[in-house]
Amino acid sequence: MANAQRSTANEQSLIRGIGVGSATALNMIDMIGVGPFITIPLIISAMGGPQAMLGWILGAVFAMCDGLVWAELGAAMPRSGGSYRYLREIYGANKLGRLISFLFIWQLSFSAPLSIASGSIGLAGYASYFWPALEHEYVVHNWTLNLPLLGTLQARWLVAGTTFVAIAVVIVAVVLLYRKITSIGWISKLLLTGVLGTMGWIIIAGLGHFDAARAFSFPPDAFTLSHKFFLGLGAAMLISTYDYWGYYNVCFLGDEVKDPARTIPRALLLSIFLVGCLYVLMNVSILGVVPWQEMLQSGQRGGKLYVVSIFMERVYGDWAARIITALVMWTAFASVFSLLLGYSRVPYAAALDGNYFRAFAKLHPEYRFPYVSLLSLGGTAAAFCFFSLADVIAALVVIRLLLQFLVQAIGVIVLRIRRPDLPRPFRMWLFPVPALIAIAGFVFILVKRPNALQEIRYATVILLLGLIIYTLRAFRSGEWPFAKPMPMKIKEVPTH
Repeated sequence: MANAQRSTANEQSLIRGIGVGSATALNMIDMIGVGPFITIPLIISAMGGPQAMLGWILGAVFAMCDGLVWAELGAAMPRSGGSYRYLREIYGANKLGRLISFLFIWQLSFSAPLSIASGSIGLAGYASYFWPALEHEYVVHNWTLNLPLLGTLQARWLVAGTTFVAIAVVIVAVVLLYRKITSIGWISKLLLTGVLGTMGWIIIAGLGHFDAARAFSFPPDAFTLSHKFFLGLGAAMLISTYDYWGYYNVCFLGDEVKDPARTIPRALLLSIFLVGCLYVLMNVSILGVVPWQEMLQSGQRGGKLYVVSIFMERVYGDWAARIITALVMWTAFASVFSLLLGYSRVPYAAALDGNYFRAFAKLHPEYRFPYVSLLSLGGTAAAFCFFSLADVIAALVVIRLLLQFLVQAIGVIVLRIRRPDLPRPFRMWLFPVPALIAIAGFVFILVKRPNALQEIRYATVILLLGLIIYTLRAFRSGEWPFAKPMPMKIKEVPTH
């Protein structure tokens, strides 16, 4: 009987097939994606000139600080689910941690598909370089909802040719991921080869045709420390935060990582360092060829954001622009692929604990991966492809900062106090300074930018809905805070 139970458990367990190389590759393709290729005009527009490089540099600093938070937690608790596991353990598995971890999964039901959709929309935007007719908008609708106390919620949804391309990208990624994890490692490395080749070509081409006067032609008030400067910096850092995200992807695959105590911290820190270097080199290279004033206009209009295609067209001509456009589309697809893989494991982990909908705990009977979670995230991401890229990025970053990253960065300090005895194969360097720097950076991004309250309202609505759903489920099942106290056993005194 015991052997039969062990056999069943082994059949249902996930496969540890991801090493340092594959983990770093998955992180890097998740981080790079289409973000840096399509957000350059947006970040230039946010700060009004090439001083926007400050956004990428500070973004790298905050990513490294937050990466140390993830590295300590990931090495100490190497299980699938990432933040779900960490938040539950930090704040008490059967107390407040149960609520906070549920709220994390709840917000992930929105933020993960938003992240996947942003890569798909970006890919579709580059596809319009080949087929300009894809940018034609068939339907555009501005939606508003007035809520008591919170104010007005606004959203803009549209149907264009790019919308259908973005949805098709999500479907193809789901089909490729519908297989055993051991066959995905080589796919991630193949995709990373295309990603690094794309960035390498851009950097070499840009440095070979670099014009320092063009790259560093700052406007007169570029570094005046005014209210406008800090608003622009906050908006630029929001975009760079989006561009760097993904360094934590391996943490969501903890049960499928070989030697996780060593692999997770190494993959995290290595991917942040490498991608940070690539970003700075690539953006300086582009600024040395394409005037920032031209990118500023594209960013303000919100169209024709395929600046890398324009860059290659200026350097080598039409043939190079077409090749680089195809490579950027490859890179964007690699990001969608990696995001779907990592996030599909999180609802699965929560469902196994009984803290999310039961269907998400199902594994494919043959390939042993959480297919319900994968299909659900893919379907929701396809729905989000009907929104504009700028709206998707802003909503994604604010929701996740408020309902995940801030709580987790504070939590790593709380856990050191509550559980000093917890084995920590990797300990944060200079604790708690990196966590405090990350917290300060996240708060700055949330409050120091134009129209900051808009996305905060969305996050507040998601939080309130999550609290209502959790309260109803907890009341019905008798979980915290409605759990009945266990009766105390009275020790019987022997009589003589």
